[in-house]
Parts: sequence; structure tokens; C-alpha cells
Amino acid sequence: MKRCCEGVGLPCLFKGVGMASPRPPKYLLVFDFDETIINENSDESIVRAAPGQALPEHIRQTFREGFYNAYMQRVLAYMGDQGVKMGDFKTVYENIPLSPGMPDLFQFLSKNHELFEIILISDANMFGIESNLRAAGFYSLFRKIFSNPSSFDKRGYFTLGPYHSHKCLDCPANMCKRKILTEYLAERAQEEVEFERVFYVGDGANDFCPSMSLTSADVAFPRKGYPMHRMTQEMEKKQPGAFQATVVPWESAVEVTRYLQEVLKKKC
Repeated sequence: MKRCCEGVGLPCLFKGVGMASPRPPKYLLVFDFDETIINENSDESIVRAAPGQALPEHIRQTFREGFYNAYMQRVLAYMGDQGVKMGDFKTVYENIPLSPGMPDLFQFLSKNHELFEIILISDANMFGIESNLRAAGFYSLFRKIFSNPSSFDKRGYFTLGPYHSHKCLDCPANMCKRKILTEYLAERAQEEVEFERVFYVGDGANDFCPSMSLTSADVAFPRKGYPMHRMTQEMEKKQPGAFQATVVPWESAVEVTRYLQEVLKKKC
């Protein structure tokens, strides 16, 4: 890991003269959002704002595997037609509960913020994520949030777009989290920030793809019993050693907190 002088107005030429201390170890912590930070799928949660808290069958039948983002665009257009406004969506997002132990994990990270750089990569949407995290009081923890662009048009309709295009055959058409993570690490390396270890906390099949890019120094935290966890188990059976990162399954994020506490103790 590269280290550089921590800014108190002293240039790096003083390094080694006792006038500037090196930066502490830096870890990158990557979070998913749906069913990881929050205990629900936020796309399903917003249906609570629809008339009768349900979608008509003709909308639900348009879903196609791998094209969930396009499906949600149709869901949101229908909800707009039904008069659902920004405030209705915001109320739902703000009231989605965090996953078990997640507030404790975020409190721990707040106290150790100088050691962790924290980002969020989610196939949800920017408005929903920001609404929830601001309401929970943890929005400022995140250096960067990568998610599908969303806004409200002149009619007041909630609109959603794809995050990007990619060539990965394992991911939804609108987002490959591995592409986002590898580009982020390359960008930070260019800025002379290289992380000692990467920690990835997720649950879904689309979290398995980026976790495959982790090294043996890194840690994947899949939520127990969810697709990411099952996929890591299946890979270990079929191709032992192919999944390089240490796997630490969790039911409560308190387990993630404990693991990170142990990592910091070993550095002392």
C-alpha cells in the first residue's frame, strides 16, 4: 500500500524528519443496499405507495430476467399515472428498516472513519438510497454512491435510468458491479490511494460478480442464506480455491463489526 503525508500544511519533503506522520492503514469497505444495508428490496417496498399497495398483473407480467431496471421504469410510469408523487415515495424509502446490526456497524465506522473509505454500489436508485440514508443519519459515511440515476420529471413522475452499459454476461443489462469496483480502484490508485484490503458486504447474485475480483487479502461478507452466499458455497464445491477472498457470512451486521474490530486490533 502506498502511503503519503497527511495534510497539516507540511509538504512531503519533510518525510522522515519527524515532522509529518504517515497515513494510517486505509481499507475500502463496499456496501450493497437492498437486503444488505436495508432489510428489504426497496423496489418492492415502494409498491406500498401504489393504489391498493399492489401492481396490476399486466405490469408484473412484463418482467424479464436480467432487465429489472427496464421493468422498474414501467412500474414507476404506472405509479405516476396513478398519481403517486415524490413525497409518497420519499416516505416509503425513509421508513424502510435497516438490516439487523447495521446501525451498530455504522456507529463503529463513524468512530473509525479515518481508517475506512466507504462506498455503496447498488442496483436500486439514487433518490431512494439518499432518502433512506439521510433519514437514518448515515448518509455522510459514504464517499461515493454508485446507483441508477433517478429524478422527477415535469409531470412529477419518478423516472429511472440505467447506470451504464457493459459486456459482462453474468450481470443485469444496466449494471455490472465488478466493472464499477475495478474502475473505482484504478481511479483511486491514480490518485495515489491504494488500499491494504477491500471488504465487500452484500447479499445478491449481482454482488457475487464483484466479489470474484477480490484478492486473498480481501474479505467478502455475504448475507447468510442469500444468493451471494449460496454462490460462494457452490463455487467452493466446484472449483476449490477459485474464490480467493476470505468468506465471512453474516446474519447480523454485528458479525461484520466484530470481524473489523479484530482486524484493527491486529494492526495495533
